[in-house]
Amino acid sequence: MSNGMLFAPVNAEGVVAALDLPGPAYRVLFALRSRSEPGGRTEMGQNQIAALLGLSRPSVTSGLRELILARLVTKQRNGVYRINAMLAAYATPADARAAIDAMDPADRLDDPHFVARYHQAVEDYREQLARERRKKLRVA
Repeated sequence: MSNGMLFAPVNAEGVVAALDLPGPAYRVLFALRSRSEPGGRTEMGQNQIAALLGLSRPSVTSGLRELILARLVTKQRNGVYRINAMLAAYATPADARAAIDAMDPADRLDDPHFVARYHQAVEDYREQLARERRKKLRVA
């Protein structure tokens, strides 16, 4: 975590609000963001996040899943997450520009289909869960 002032490259709150994420997801996002290094890397396990926010671990897990589906956070490994480059803070404007230029276009918050892709990802995830439940019922 940086001790100095960081630069945020965009005002993305409108896009993030348009996603209409469940409440715990917003809280998890703000917790990760407030404790991230320049560039958006955050080392914090789900139990730590739960304790910090006064949430259950399943609520944190669900919130992280929504953030990952929305492409606002990526999981690098257990307890290590990276915030979308357009939401992360940087030491300099040049660092922010370089990170945004290197982004996958599908992850960009200014893509006109960003919100629709999130809603499709949620629908796809729910369909996958339903298929898995049906498969388990057939096996049982």
